Amino acid sequence: MKTDYKKLIRDVPDFPIKGVLFRDVSPLLSNAEAFANVAADFAEKINLKNIDAFVGIESRGFIFAAQLAAAFKKGFIPMRKAGKLPPPVFAESYKLEYGEATLEMNPSLTKGSRVVICDDVLATGGTLGASLNLCEKSGYVVEDILVLINLTFLNQMKFKNEIIKSLVQY
Repeated sequence: MKTDYKKLIRDVPDFPIKGVLFRDVSPLLSNAEAFANVAADFAEKINLKNIDAFVGIESRGFIFAAQLAAAFKKGFIPMRKAGKLPPPVFAESYKLEYGEATLEMNPSLTKGSRVVICDDVLATGGTLGASLNLCEKSGYVVEDILVLINLTFLNQMKFKNEIIKSLVQY
């Protein structure tokens, strides 16, 4: 039986600013069975044989990327907010629906490593667009993208001519 993830995602109105409806995944993460199912359901959406590592976007993307890396014996690569990684780093700035931000990552130790980018929510696409550029700058080849939640009413983002892979859509 498939997990109904929407039942485990809490809506928080006016967070982090007025007018934004925040989708809180904390209840899902605290449900051991549902959290375990996330890795299995994500794995069905990708070809694990073509992947060397999972890139997690700070901070909630870390959760899913690390979970997948451990479950499938792949590497984990953190993509962090500016100033959180030791040099050398590559950086990419972008606009959010309520501000601006910069992501950083260390250069690939093995040029051409094949990765999957993981995050919790795809809203307007600014973070994912920046993460794609940043992976390329850093020497990684992005094979796929996984997000727990895709806010399809805010974006029409595609990767390799396909809708971004997600487990929940709003």
